[in-house]
Amino acid sequence: QVQLVESGGGLVQPGGSLRLSCATSGRTFSNYNMGWFRQTPGKEREFVATINRSGSVTYHADSVKGRFTISRDNAKNTVYLQMNSLKTDDTAVYYCAADPRLRITTTPESFDYWGQGTQVTVSS
Repeated sequence: QVQLVESGGGLVQPGGSLRLSCATSGRTFSNYNMGWFRQTPGKEREFVATINRSGSVTYHADSVKGRFTISRDNAKNTVYLQMNSLKTDDTAVYYCAADPRLRITTTPESFDYWGQGTQVTVSS
């Protein structure tokens, strides 16, 4: 089992920045690809970004490319999502997730473990 706890969400004005963190415990953190997803009411969970075990490979959704950056610190068992130039459309609950498979993926079905989510609200 892997436990994940997100933090760093909140209310921010358009154009602002937030940094989400996801602290993990349980199994060896570096054995998991990690991802960030987001969800708004009535919509399916949406891929945001993913990073491989070593941190050498990342993918970002087109909607956030150039504004968001995923990173990880294996020594701290933590994955981050730096969000800059935030837009109102970025408002959602953000979830981090862990995927034990070797191949990095962007599909939520591949991720076995999920955090409880953190709310991000972008509004003036």
